Amino acid sequence: MSIDKESLISVSRSRSLKGDPGASGSIPVNSERKVDFMKYADNHVSDVQIAYIGGGSRGWARTFMTDLAMEPQMEGTIRLYDIDREAAEANEAIGNHLSQRPDVVGKWNYRTYDSLETVLTGADFVVISILPGTFDEMAVDVHMPELLGIYQSVGDTAGPGGMIRSLRTIPMFVEIAEAIKAYAPKAWVINYTNPMSLCVKTLYHVFPEIKAFGCCHEVFGTQKVLKGIAEEVLGLSDVDRRDIHVNVLGINHFTWFDYASYKGIDLFPVYRDYIDKHFEEGYEERDTNWANACFACAHRVKFDLFRRFGLIAAAGDRHLAEFMPGDEYLKDPETVEQWKFGLTSVDWRKEDLQNRLEKSRHLLEGKEEIELKPTGEEGILLMKALCGLERVVSNVNIPNTGLQISNLPADAIVETNAVFERDAIRPVLAGRLPEAVKDLMMPAIENHEMILKAALDCDKELVVKAFLNDPQVKGKKCTEADVRALIDDMLEGTKKYLPEGWNC
Repeated sequence: MSIDKESLISVSRSRSLKGDPGASGSIPVNSERKVDFMKYADNHVSDVQIAYIGGGSRGWARTFMTDLAMEPQMEGTIRLYDIDREAAEANEAIGNHLSQRPDVVGKWNYRTYDSLETVLTGADFVVISILPGTFDEMAVDVHMPELLGIYQSVGDTAGPGGMIRSLRTIPMFVEIAEAIKAYAPKAWVINYTNPMSLCVKTLYHVFPEIKAFGCCHEVFGTQKVLKGIAEEVLGLSDVDRRDIHVNVLGINHFTWFDYASYKGIDLFPVYRDYIDKHFEEGYEERDTNWANACFACAHRVKFDLFRRFGLIAAAGDRHLAEFMPGDEYLKDPETVEQWKFGLTSVDWRKEDLQNRLEKSRHLLEGKEEIELKPTGEEGILLMKALCGLERVVSNVNIPNTGLQISNLPADAIVETNAVFERDAIRPVLAGRLPEAVKDLMMPAIENHEMILKAALDCDKELVVKAFLNDPQVKGKKCTEADVRALIDDMLEGTKKYLPEGWNC
C-alpha cells in the first residue's frame, strides 16, 4: 500500500500549534504569539518541538526517524526545513507514515516549513545536518589536490578538501546562527555537519550565548573496537559498548583516549598485547551497523599511532590519516592499501545517493518500510537528558572555555566527555595532551582560526597560509606557487556556493 502523501501532509498541518499561521506562513520577529512548552508526566515528555535544518536528507534523516520511533519517553513535532522543499515534504510523508505504525512507540508529527524564521520560532531543539554544495563540489575537494599528489581519504574535515568545504559551509552557518539568535535563542542546537569543529566554531562566533554542541560517532566506533578486543582476549561476551569507560580528549576526528576501562579492567595492557600479536592483519569489526562497508578499515593506523604515542586514537583510520603528514599513511594509493583503509571516491558517493533516492521512492510508494533497529547514534539520548529524563555522559564538541583540555587554547573547539542533564551540559576536565600529540593537533587548530577568518572576509591569502600550514600539504613538499594554483582552481570549481566577495 502506498503512502498518501497529500493526505498525510494535510493531516500534519491540521495539528498546528495554537496561533501558528501554518507551515508556510510568516511569523513576525516580535510576534506575541503564544509558544507551547514541553509537557512532563510520568517520566514522559510531550510537545517537544525539534527544528531539523537539512530535513530533506535522504540518508541521516532515516537514522533520526528510526531513533525517534523507538523512543517511548518523548513525542512532539519534527519541523523540517530544507532548500529542497520537495525532499523535506517526502520526509514529512515518510515520517508521518512511520508514526502511524502500531509497532512504533515514539509518536511524532512531521511538518515542512518554508523559512528559518518559521521553523525556528518555538523550537526546543535545533538539529543541523546539511550538505554544503553538491557531490560535484565535493569532487573538487577530494580529487583536485591529487594533481599535487595529495590523497585524501575523506576530504570533509582536514586537509585541502576540508578547508575548501569550510569556505562554502561557514557562510551557511553564519546565516543559521543569526536566525537562531533571532528566533530560538534558548534552544539547544545539535550539529552533525562536517567540518564539525568549524561549524560549531562559527555558531559561537556569531552568537556567543548559543547553546550548541557537535555530535560525532567516531568515539563510539573505537569503543566498539575495544569491546571486540576485550571479548576476544578476555573471553567475555555481550559487552555493552557504553560500559567501556574512556577519557576523551582531542578535536573532532582526531580524538584520543588516555584511559579505557571495563568493570575494573584496565584495557590499555589488553589493547597493547593485542596490537603486538595482530599488528599486520589489524582488527576486523564484526558489526559496522552505522557505517557503510566502504568506510571500513583494519584499524592499523590506530594501532601504529598507539605504538608511536602511547594513546588510543579514537577515530576511524580514514580520518586519523588526514591529520598526519602527507608522506605517511596517505603517501599514495598503494600505501593506503597497505594500511588497509580506503580512499572513498566521490563517484561512489554519487552512486550511493542514487540508491538512497530509490530507497526514499520505495518508502513513499509503500514498497519498503523503515526497519526499527538501533542505529548506534546517541542524539535522542542526549535530548532526553537535556529534557531531564536521563543523566548521561557522552563525548561532545564545544569550545574549550573551561580548559577541559588544559594545554589547548580556550577558543579551540575540542572534543571531550561531558555530563548531560536537565537543560545543562557540564564538560568533564579531560587533562593535558602529551606534547607530541598536541604538536600534531595544533596545525589543525591554527587552521580553524585562519579559515574562519578567511571565510568571513573572503581572504585568499589566509587560505594560502592555511594550506601551507597543513600537514598533508607539508608532507608533499608542495611549492607555494603550486599551492596558489591549486587554491585558484579549487575556488573556481566551487564558486557557485561561495559568497560574491570571492569573485575578485
